[in-house]
Amino acid sequence: MPSRREPSKTRPADRTGEVDASRHGKSSRARKTSGSTRGVTTAKRNAPARRALPAPLADDEANRRADIVRASAKLFREKGFAGTTVRDIANAVGMRSGSPFYHFGSKVDILVAVMEEGLRQGLEETRTVLARELPPRERLRAMIEAHLHTIHGPGSDFIPVLLYDWRSLPEAHRKRIVAWRDQYDAAWQRALEDLHHEGALAIDPKLARLFILGAVNFTALWYRAGGGLSLAQVGAAAVDFLLPRTEAAMA
Repeated sequence: MPSRREPSKTRPADRTGEVDASRHGKSSRARKTSGSTRGVTTAKRNAPARRALPAPLADDEANRRADIVRASAKLFREKGFAGTTVRDIANAVGMRSGSPFYHFGSKVDILVAVMEEGLRQGLEETRTVLARELPPRERLRAMIEAHLHTIHGPGSDFIPVLLYDWRSLPEAHRKRIVAWRDQYDAAWQRALEDLHHEGALAIDPKLARLFILGAVNFTALWYRAGGGLSLAQVGAAAVDFLLPRTEAAMA
């Protein structure tokens, strides 16, 4: 189918959740915990941290920071990060050429905000799907369709920018995006492992995740709305490819 910095006075502070890894004040009783309890503790410690999602972009048109992120996502998708100037961004939101820097420290900071918004949308939609009680086949279809929507839905320029302009992001900024991407991958991984345990998915869940997200992400290059296929049809075709129907199920 990507370093944490202190917030400036002109930019809202990071809302990233942090995990307290301290282990102070263990009692002798705690050290005598049974082997089964230690196993559970280890599993929890090794599980991916559930970090707080970035705040959604405000719907208030007066929120200039949100306007800048949306306009930048569209420009970065159409012209590329390198091909888009700060003047282009300012013009798109009706601002003076230097005004975006009242809200962001640099054009790279805008790129980070665009990528975070894409991952926020994708992770939020995926968690919504997983919270529903769905049969295995329908669950996978809903997950794929949700991911397709984050790429092709109205105003959804954020994930394509992440895909196209990942290399434009300096190394110092990549860890921040990787942290969000890892959460998204982990949600998919757990869902596919469940399908595998239920007997619905025959191939290795990790390989399935790489295949699915890689294929769905690639639709950013070839899918066009109104071209004869709906997102629902694309999602259904992907499920039929990954989970072929048996004769009994089709009867």
